[in-house]
Amino acid sequence: MDAGSALPSVELSNGQTVPMLGLGTSHWGGYSHAAVLYALGACGVRHVDTARRYGCEERVGAALRESGVPRASVWLTSKLWPGDMGHAAARAACLRSCRALDTDYLDLYLVHWPEGQPPPGQSRRELRAETWRALEELYSEGICKAIGVSNFQQHHVEELQEDCDVTPHVNQVEFHPYQQPRELMSFCRSRGIAFEGYCPLAKGQVLCDPTVQAVARKHARTPAQVCIRWSLQNGVITIPKSTKEARIKENCQVFDFHLADGDVAALNGLHDGRHVSWDWSSCL
Repeated sequence: MDAGSALPSVELSNGQTVPMLGLGTSHWGGYSHAAVLYALGACGVRHVDTARRYGCEERVGAALRESGVPRASVWLTSKLWPGDMGHAAARAACLRSCRALDTDYLDLYLVHWPEGQPPPGQSRRELRAETWRALEELYSEGICKAIGVSNFQQHHVEELQEDCDVTPHVNQVEFHPYQQPRELMSFCRSRGIAFEGYCPLAKGQVLCDPTVQAVARKHARTPAQVCIRWSLQNGVITIPKSTKEARIKENCQVFDFHLADGDVAALNGLHDGRHVSWDWSSCL
């Protein structure tokens, strides 16, 4: 993929289209302004994922301005931190993120984590529903073109569907060869919820795996490219993060080869349940 390439995308349940490959800006490993500019310019990346938690929204906004890429051409995601859950707080947090990113709207706004701290007399479920209703309003007003969740389990999504009106458009969770929540993926797809994966390289842990390396040698590709390609062929929107230009270029060069069914099956068989980020499986 380069600056002139068309990026494969997936259509959400509301008709919005999301580039399948994005750039993560997680606080893990720091932030590189030059790397974001390089991704947008030289590599043609048109999907940037950030969050209040990452502490870089203003710098991401500056990079978008400096890149010269029209705002309408970039799919921009940010996230609501649990400390901002609740109706008024969630609404204020979204508008604050828009100001920090210097944009009138977000393409996607996610509830970052299912567990906030409810006030006395309110359950976590009630707090999630109250928060989600604020996002529904932001969606109705066009401030958020799509709304979704991150690190939500099946029962969290089912409760939102019971308590609120708009089904999340996206669920973003950890996804890599060692962490493949297949039941959750199947559930989300059965409800029309797009599945998005972070940490596609398992923070580097999977790059030395013998199976991954064997597939990489077979295709004359790097282990990182094989893992990202595998994720995409699983139909997962994928957001690798890097602060190094060479790595970003490498991560983007995944659309000119295809993994055979046997290769995909081999990587599918690596699941061992490990998390390299937060373990969200015990959230109530």
